[in-house]
Amino acid sequence: MAGRWIETWEPEDETFWREKGERVARRNLWFSVLSEHIGFSVWTLWSVMVLFMGPEYGIDAAGKFFLISTATLVGALVRIPYTFAVARFGGRNWTVITALGLLAPTLAAFWVMEPGTSYGTFVLVAALTGIGGGNFASSMTNINAFFPLREKGWALGLNAGGGNIGVPVVQLIGLLVIGTLGAAHPRVVLGVYIPLIVVAAVCAALYMDNLRPVRNDTGAAREAARSPHTWIVSTLYVGTFGSFIGYSFAFGLVLQTQFGRTPLQAASLTFLGPLLGSLIRPFGGRLADRHGGARITLAAFAAMGGATVIVISASATASLPVFLVGFTALFVLSGLANGSTYKMIPGIFHAQALAQGLDGEAAAAQGRRLSGAAMGFIGAVGALGGLAINLAFRQSFQTTGTGTAAFWSFLAFYAVCSALTWVVYLRRPAPVTAKPQVGYAEV
Repeated sequence: MAGRWIETWEPEDETFWREKGERVARRNLWFSVLSEHIGFSVWTLWSVMVLFMGPEYGIDAAGKFFLISTATLVGALVRIPYTFAVARFGGRNWTVITALGLLAPTLAAFWVMEPGTSYGTFVLVAALTGIGGGNFASSMTNINAFFPLREKGWALGLNAGGGNIGVPVVQLIGLLVIGTLGAAHPRVVLGVYIPLIVVAAVCAALYMDNLRPVRNDTGAAREAARSPHTWIVSTLYVGTFGSFIGYSFAFGLVLQTQFGRTPLQAASLTFLGPLLGSLIRPFGGRLADRHGGARITLAAFAAMGGATVIVISASATASLPVFLVGFTALFVLSGLANGSTYKMIPGIFHAQALAQGLDGEAAAAQGRRLSGAAMGFIGAVGALGGLAINLAFRQSFQTTGTGTAAFWSFLAFYAVCSALTWVVYLRRPAPVTAKPQVGYAEV
């Protein structure tokens, strides 16, 4: 696939950006969003499929949590190779390949989704849907290369938020099918996505571009992997994106298992939180552009702690309305923090380049080089947070019959993330002349 290649790309040059760059970057952004959106829908497909799996399937709550955990795990693992595939094949070309690749898990689920299918087959097909999670990493790496530092928070937030909306959309489609046809027709949901996948691939082929200056840099990957900031931000992203995707997968199942909701009742409630969390993500990026990603991230973690306390209280008293308020707040706050945390990545590595004595385009190029490599690691580790959440729910329900114990563990982790954000990026260190620090002003 030869594709369309742009030979020169200098987004930090304001004249280039004004005359050509912005128009091209925004066109690529919109079609990247479309492909990533469908990728997220496929990745989270089993959060909807389990709602169709009644007693006739012979799978208990723990087994269903394991199915969605399997999809989460594979989605996390493929993010690292997907990140580096952008430079190898070109952003446009790889978007076409990965979009078409979504046909495999969708068609497989269409084939097996019926009572009598073995549990092992369901696990394998759920694992296959994990490739949809990889689309996020390659899409974010690609869009990061198109935009100047001053607009990365908003652009990355739009790209990720538009993709994240794939979660509530597939849940709304599931609700529509259950509400109109009943819980015996999961294949209708899958049938909706098959033509949409083809449309996304065709649009990417027609309207997106490859950037020749984007090259795989094994040195950048090693340097990013050695940087403590890569792993610090990965930990923060476990708390933000891990929460968003983990709760998105588990919400409907928690409502069925802990509060006795029917599939229709659960489906009618599950979409709102992911929808709000997706819509607010770009604004988290915009706030980070203006006020610094670390400050917004810290505020979000503190608020997530408060929302978790509400959820624990509601879980203990079996109050569904209060539980829904607290859980929806967790979605909104994690979405906000997703945008602000991802904005920190290019800011941190640009600040490090400046601290090393680089300036101007040289510093910007070094920042893009390392942040692009770091995004693969950070996205993968963050997605593993979703796996941890689903496994925590599985264990909690197995041992106590409720999700309360899991929420206590999430509260403790949000406290750790708050402390980490404050100590590393916001607390003013004593002046050190030998080695400049990365602080709030830069991230």
